[in-house]
Amino acid sequence: MREDKPVIERVVADMLPLYSCAETDQPNSVGPLVPHRRRVVEALDQLLDALLPAGLLPSCGSTDLLQVYLLERIARAFRLLTVEIGSGLSLRWQGAYAQHLAGKGLVSAEPIAPERIALVAADLTARFVATLPAVRARLIDDIQAAYDGDPAAISFAEVMLTYPGLWAIAGYRLAHELHLLDVPVVPRIITEHIHSQVGIDIHPGARIGSGFFIDHGTGVVIGETARVGDRVKLYQGVTLGARSFPLDERGFPQKGIRRHPTVEDDVVIYANATILGDITIGAGSEIGGNVFLTEGVPPGSLVLAQNEVTVRHRRVEGGGGGR
Repeated sequence: MREDKPVIERVVADMLPLYSCAETDQPNSVGPLVPHRRRVVEALDQLLDALLPAGLLPSCGSTDLLQVYLLERIARAFRLLTVEIGSGLSLRWQGAYAQHLAGKGLVSAEPIAPERIALVAADLTARFVATLPAVRARLIDDIQAAYDGDPAAISFAEVMLTYPGLWAIAGYRLAHELHLLDVPVVPRIITEHIHSQVGIDIHPGARIGSGFFIDHGTGVVIGETARVGDRVKLYQGVTLGARSFPLDERGFPQKGIRRHPTVEDDVVIYANATILGDITIGAGSEIGGNVFLTEGVPPGSLVLAQNEVTVRHRRVEGGGGGR
């Protein structure tokens, strides 16, 4: 071990210039203070247990046990999130984009006095927790949509316990409420953790209506400015993405602009369809598998890929040879 020490010391000496301890948001930053990813994920787990408790309670014969169960989990999440939201609030005015806006003389967030950070964080957390009944109600509609939309679903419990699309939607709905409160970073930690678990990437800024169902789910991407109506169904591999990015004066993609599709009510989008840009998919439309779409379509449209499939019967010599 002593022989390794000089090597480690040299490596650390070479690495030190690659870090900055300044309280600004830079590519080489150690600071500013940011949320702790594992504690945010712990809070998320508590909230998901509260919102989707199937199989976690030994019995629910009375509401007393359920009440204690919910109180414990939501209180734990509240304590964790109050600290982590407070840790990220300075990014409202110290984040790279906020500094960019300030440098151009545009409106940016007013700094919060250090002694008020904890109070503001507690208020934001309380406002977020107050949305949980509405989130739970939305998730009940999503569970119903999954059961109704999948012939393989034999119970609501199966949907809650095994459907990755539902978990992704639940994480998104929580993250979206935090996004609406302008909480930095924490919403992205939530959705990217879910993304890493189930392969479904939904940005917290997307707006998604009720009765949303993602079947199978792997590879689904929904961008920041996407708008999705009620009773929409997506299959695996669907992308609601951006076609191109207008550049700013430095040649970098502009931020804060509409660049993703609007999908109206009662639309079905089949596997591996790619829909790009600020376009509208009209209500009641069906978008076929493998479609690449960059123009909007009116309500009631059926959009299919142009590939032709030819089926030929192959003659089998020797009587078939079946088992």
